[in-house]
Amino acid sequence: MQLTFSGAAREVTGSCHILDVGGKTILLDCGLFQGRRAESRRKNEVLPLPVDRIDAIVLSHAHIDHAGRLPFLVRQGYTGPIHATAATRDLCALMLADSARIQVKDAEFLAKRHQEHAEPLYGPEDASQVIRQMIGLPYDRWFDVVPGVRAMFVDAGHILGSASVIVECTEADRTVRLVFSGDVGRKGLAIIRDPHPPTDADVVIMESTYGNRDHLPITDARAALGAVIRETAARGGRVIIPAFAVGRVQELVYDLHALARAAEIPRLPIYVDSPLATGATEIFETHPECFDRTEDLVKAVDELFHFDLVHYTRDVMESKSLNAMHGPLIIISPSGMAESGRVLHHLSHAASDPRNTILVVGFMAEHTLGRRIVEKRPTLRIFGADVALKAHVEILNGYSAHADRTELTDWLDAVKRTSPRLGKVLLVHGESPAQDALIASLKTRGYSVSAPAAGDRCVL
Repeated sequence: MQLTFSGAAREVTGSCHILDVGGKTILLDCGLFQGRRAESRRKNEVLPLPVDRIDAIVLSHAHIDHAGRLPFLVRQGYTGPIHATAATRDLCALMLADSARIQVKDAEFLAKRHQEHAEPLYGPEDASQVIRQMIGLPYDRWFDVVPGVRAMFVDAGHILGSASVIVECTEADRTVRLVFSGDVGRKGLAIIRDPHPPTDADVVIMESTYGNRDHLPITDARAALGAVIRETAARGGRVIIPAFAVGRVQELVYDLHALARAAEIPRLPIYVDSPLATGATEIFETHPECFDRTEDLVKAVDELFHFDLVHYTRDVMESKSLNAMHGPLIIISPSGMAESGRVLHHLSHAASDPRNTILVVGFMAEHTLGRRIVEKRPTLRIFGADVALKAHVEILNGYSAHADRTELTDWLDAVKRTSPRLGKVLLVHGESPAQDALIASLKTRGYSVSAPAAGDRCVL
């Protein structure tokens, strides 16, 4: 039995880990690489391995950096099963279709710029075929993956449907239990349940996005959001929030709903400007079984994501009209790292006005526009033009859906308490500074821990 690390190895995006056992090969995730356009495209065009060698895929959740290359595998001939939770399957139907649209548009852009044919990474039919091959499964129930391998999803508390995966491998009368964390969420996140640490692990693959820092307490994030809105409204400005369409948008709408009910923010119009986010919100509403029934707002109202201040835009003309409006307002728009989508238009209009606020509520990977906003670069490059950054930039890491270093350590400690044979801990999904700091911290706690690079192999 062995693992090979193909993506999210010493970096955050492109999650993909290859498990070989008993002559069978299983992929854990197959996500898109994101960042510099040309570099990411080169990485995305390289298959983790030939499709005729892949026997099954197990998917942790629907975010594109975990699921976004699945249509490319299908386009290249993969016909096998893809295992996921039921909510992940529903979200993937929406998100992969949107990703396919972006792939086609990117290819058209490249062809226009370079006057040569550019093939999209995949198209809408490939995304649809992924869903036909995807098997929606419940939490906390074993399922067979390939002969000699079974798996179970447990709630990772990251986004709707997200899972950590227990993979039990048997070969030559020996059984090894591998735990793949997926993306670990946080206790107390709005809407969804808290993470449920797996048990009885021999080897753990653990994400490490925030391995070198702690977030603001979740309880402080809503108050900080309210303060940003009040201050921006007092200046007569607008709040622009780049946010992931799945998870983050719904969490923000939920907290704005709670703030409005408590009269802790002015009664400003709130626009969710994204068909993808609107569709994702509808999917959230069809999976109330994933909601945390202990939360006050969940108990108090039937319509979590609909109240009198919030508006969901769908067509392009309505989106464009937002930039002509006067007076304070709030616009929430993907993409989360400000790399594509309608948020670019809003940033190009809002960034140069010091009355406005750009509110960052999640991780921004290297080489993205979102990272340059976080760094408060004096000039931003948007649609090929230089835009002065004079708007206020506020960063609320309390809204991250990723566990921070303390929460990751607590999650791993909980796994260890039920795992007397725990050996290796392998860190993925993190940049080098975060991983190096977490390695040093975990070693002082007695863990055998490392961060594999792309192409590294580990014998189980």
